[in-house]
Formats: sequence, C-alpha cells, structure tokens
Amino acid sequence: MHAEPSALPETMAVIEITEPGGPEMLKLATRSLPRPGPSEVLIRIAYAGVNRPDVLQRKGLYPPPPGASDIPGLEAAGEIVALGGAVKDWNIGDTVCALLTGGGYGEYATADAGSCLPAPAGLSLCEAASLPETAFTVWANLFDDAALKPGETLLIHGGTSGIGVMAIAMAKAIGAKVIATAGTGEKCAAALRLGADAAYNYKEDPWDKDISASGGADVVLDMAGGDFVERNLACLNPGGRHVSIAFLRGATAPINILAIMRKRLKLSGSTMKARQPAEKARLAAGLRDTMWPLIEAGKVKPVIDEVFALKDASKAHARMESGAHIGKIVLKIG
Repeated sequence: MHAEPSALPETMAVIEITEPGGPEMLKLATRSLPRPGPSEVLIRIAYAGVNRPDVLQRKGLYPPPPGASDIPGLEAAGEIVALGGAVKDWNIGDTVCALLTGGGYGEYATADAGSCLPAPAGLSLCEAASLPETAFTVWANLFDDAALKPGETLLIHGGTSGIGVMAIAMAKAIGAKVIATAGTGEKCAAALRLGADAAYNYKEDPWDKDISASGGADVVLDMAGGDFVERNLACLNPGGRHVSIAFLRGATAPINILAIMRKRLKLSGSTMKARQPAEKARLAAGLRDTMWPLIEAGKVKPVIDEVFALKDASKAHARMESGAHIGKIVLKIG
C-alpha cells in the first residue's frame, strides 16, 4: 500500500447496523481504518449517497457480497489517500467519486480502482457523491443492456427517485422521449420540470392505456414489479425491452408469454452490488467516455433532495422510506 504515512488515522467514525430493523438501528460507531487491496484505493470520504439497497440491507434483506464491508453505503466522493500496489491509473490526492460494494457510511472506504471516476468538473463533492450508484445503474440497464436509442420512447416508473431523476436526464441527453410515473401530482410536476415529456400519477391515471394509445414505449425501466409488469408489457412496442431493477410492488408477476412472442419483447434485470470488479470497470469506462462529458457540460445534472450529517443517517433512511424525496439523499461525512 502506498500512502502518506503521517496523514492517516488508525480509526474512523462509521455507521453500523446494530441489528435488522428500522432506521433507529443505524448507530454511530468506531472502526479500524480499512486497508486497500492490491487493486484498490482508499478514499477519505467527503459525502456518501443514500440508496434503497442500503435500506434493504438495514432490514436484513440484502446482505453485502462475500468479502465486502458490512458498513452500508454504495457510493461516495472524496480524496484518494492510499493506493494498492497494483494501482496505476490513480494518484494520492486525486478527487474521485466511486461505486462501492459497501462502506460508504464512514470517514474512509476502499474502492476497486476500476469503479472510480474523476469527480466531474463543475460539480460539488456532494453532487459527485450522488452520481455513481444511479449513473452506473442507468448506464448498465438502459444503455448497455436495453440499448436505448435517440428517438425512442422510455417509460420510467419512480420518475422522481434518485435513479428515476438520473434516467430522465441521461435519456433526454441522448435524444430519447421520456414518460415517467410517480405517486402524487406534485411529483409528476417535478418529473416534468426535470425533463420528462409526460408524467402520470400511477395511483389515479390509466397510464398503460394512455401510453399505448399515444404511440407506446420502446423501453421500460421498472422499479415497481408486481402488477405493473403485465401493464408494462402491454404498452411496449414490437421489439421493446423491459428492464427490472427493483420490485417495490412485489417480486412476482403474471406474464403473458404469447404477448412476449408476438411482439418480440426482451425481458432482463440486474443488480449492481454483486457485479465483478472487471464488469464495473467496463461500465465505468463507458460512463467516462459517454456521460461524463455531458455531466461536465451541464447537460446531465444531479438533483440533491436533502443532505444529512453522518450521525443522522437514521433520519436520512426515514426520509427515503417516507417516499417524499425528489432526487438523491446524501450524507455529509468529511
């Protein structure tokens, strides 16, 4: 490990999950400083993003991958303070944002060097910390998997969530049409302000029938699952692609196989947390080449809902579970 020997403490403040349960199970604690492996960097964290998988982990429903930190937190931004012996592309002092397998809710965390991206010019570290989990997820599912193209129509459920906001921005930046759903009129209005071409209140509007009548969708980014899946497939155009990334309305769904065959539909799904480092590095390279210039040009903008102190991580989780947030919830750490 290469590091500035006098600069690093032996311990750090972190948030631990004391036992599975509600937001009150997140407690401030002290841990030893992690050491980067050969292909990893150690980051002094300034800000960390809060994501729904953190909530699921806190509830005991989404354990970290083998070998990963049990401290929650899948994205962060800060300064590299130590390097593993095999790291060639980064230097001590570089300012980065990184996709993590865990550990973001702490003053320091290790990250695979390939999962790091330079903090975009023109953004604060708070804004940079809000990018990796959503940008990697949207890039992997909408562009790498579903191959969303300019001129196509994208349907996004959860349009004002962190991923929804980023999906709207990235899809519009490449020239796609975007339809979003949300649970209140206020959130629908917010989705329109953020760039969506149309927005439906999924609790009140016959969104699937309206979308089918107005030209259909070519790609669906689905965080709902459950009873929405059949409705999604009904409004997909021939050759459409359905991508599942969460299942807030249930993990099972009835599917009309004949409809899939007739319209030549493609169904896929993924998680990000357990992907191998080489796969994440490939996605990071695609993001850096394609989306990072758009972010630095201001064509893709992160949206911050609220910032909480590290000690108030439980309040951040309560905010996320309330469903009232628009954009990303962030923890201030450094």
